[in-house]
Amino acid sequence: MNKKQIEDIGDNHIGFSIKTPMLPNAFVKTDAEKIETIQKYFGLIMEELGLDLKDDSLSGTPYRFAKMYVKELFYGLNPTNKPKLATFENKYRYQKLIVEQNITIDSACEHHFLPITGHAHIAYVPKKKVIGLSKINRLVDYYAHRPQVQERLSIQILKDLQDALETEDVIVMISAKHLYVSSRGIKDKNSFTTTLEFGGCFEDESKRNEFLKIIKPQQI
Repeated sequence: MNKKQIEDIGDNHIGFSIKTPMLPNAFVKTDAEKIETIQKYFGLIMEELGLDLKDDSLSGTPYRFAKMYVKELFYGLNPTNKPKLATFENKYRYQKLIVEQNITIDSACEHHFLPITGHAHIAYVPKKKVIGLSKINRLVDYYAHRPQVQERLSIQILKDLQDALETEDVIVMISAKHLYVSSRGIKDKNSFTTTLEFGGCFEDESKRNEFLKIIKPQQI
């Protein structure tokens, strides 16, 4: 692949699966081993940039960087960290919209490893099951904390909620700013990206509009 092809891919959202691309041996190493390896190579990157790692301010940066990547920013890559989506019987027979909005998105673009920040707004119409509201937030946080494409993130959240709730009647909207748009290339500081994924009753425009009317004042 030449440099132009790499640049073209980096400026477009190209995806072939709703699953995050992972190597078969992704979890053979322990977190500690991964941190050690990343620390080594990030130190080399810093040196290539001309930074003096003997300086007190910089000496611990490779380790801090590596630990942050493995334990914090990308903890969502490890399936053992996936939250359990405990559901409950819909004893009240509630069959109207349940909306959880302004869920914080802190993610990273998989093309440039630069931040994606914004909010997710999610609704569903329960049938036999309901889910604890905090579980929705935890699911969003889990999938956001991995290198992402916003379209894939929206679909991953949608599919997991549909499976857990045993209904297609789920809608996911994400509005987010992409730092690679604001800090490089066009350097647009004001634009944000919105994605919308849905199924079931939300295929009906009137039902989607009911949801959009609720969350419209707080898109990002």
